[in-house]
Amino acid sequence: MAPNVFAVPVFFIVFRETIETAIIISVLLAFLKQTLDGPNSDVAIYKKLVRQVWLGSIIGLVLCLIIGGGLIGAFYGLSRDAWSSTEYYWEGSFGLVAAIIITALGAALLRVSKLQDKWRVKLAKALNDKPATHEGRRNRFQRWCEKYAMFLVPFVTVLREGIEAIIFIAGVSFSSPAASVPLPVVMGLLAGAAVGYIIYKGGATARLQYFLIISTCFLYLVAAGLFSRAVWFFEAQKWNNAIGGDAAETGAGPGSYDIDKSVWHVNFGNPELNGGGGWGIFNAVFGWQNSATYGSVISYNVYWIFVMAMFACMRFQEVRGRWPWQGKGKKIVDDGDVERSARESEGELSGGDEKRVGVVEGKGARTVE
Repeated sequence: MAPNVFAVPVFFIVFRETIETAIIISVLLAFLKQTLDGPNSDVAIYKKLVRQVWLGSIIGLVLCLIIGGGLIGAFYGLSRDAWSSTEYYWEGSFGLVAAIIITALGAALLRVSKLQDKWRVKLAKALNDKPATHEGRRNRFQRWCEKYAMFLVPFVTVLREGIEAIIFIAGVSFSSPAASVPLPVVMGLLAGAAVGYIIYKGGATARLQYFLIISTCFLYLVAAGLFSRAVWFFEAQKWNNAIGGDAAETGAGPGSYDIDKSVWHVNFGNPELNGGGGWGIFNAVFGWQNSATYGSVISYNVYWIFVMAMFACMRFQEVRGRWPWQGKGKKIVDDGDVERSARESEGELSGGDEKRVGVVEGKGARTVE
């Protein structure tokens, strides 16, 4: 009787997609609580940003339900799967966007503990400032992204994972009784939410620096997996187009992958087959594939090389006051460093040097001659 009321693949699909979403949302909420929910913090800013996180999650969920429902309706109405012909292109695109956003967010998170007061000011400025009328389109878009960053990350994550879960559940439910779907969906959502709550509570009570380091490392593991999976999805879609069908339907054996682009292939641990089980969770969190391609493996390593180079440049800028590609006579001054810049200016002027050091508050990073 149990198989008729509880479809195990559906549970693992929902749990896999929920846990990836829960990780992102819980880390963001714990970060906001750590940095902005103190006795000397601005409660209004904290509430605005928390509202952004939940609005992004809810709107992403509603939108994915609408899109997923439309695709399933088209399948039944037209007797044709309108999603599968370009499924991997969509999943790869969403994964790539999510990886880029998480990478930018992670780089900023690590600096919070050292520049906590500055971050509070920047967040307040991003939320409350109105764009200048003479501002260019690029600057306007950058300002908008900064203002709604806490909305964009969960929105993209929930939208991508939600659509993927709906389509997978629909595919599995075609071969299972309808009564076996609701219970595993609810249990998968509850289990994933429980994992997210544990991460949130642990992050909200841990020391800020430890939390930022651990959560950033975890976010980068997820982002590396997303980036690698995005490349894998693009290559898988190309292979599907070449064979004229969905390679996943052939199982995990011959014909399910392009041998010319394969680095390794094992017949077990397929995250796309029957929910994937534990391998599906590894795929969602770390990007595991039982059939790795040159593109997915190389992109995973290239991503980590890029992250290491990015942090090396950030460390260089922090120590030397300039980026590695800038000349030695130039120096970057960040917002919030006005007092330090003023002290440098006073020291130079008192020493008889008539060279002027320009510091304009609130204009972002400036180059000082």
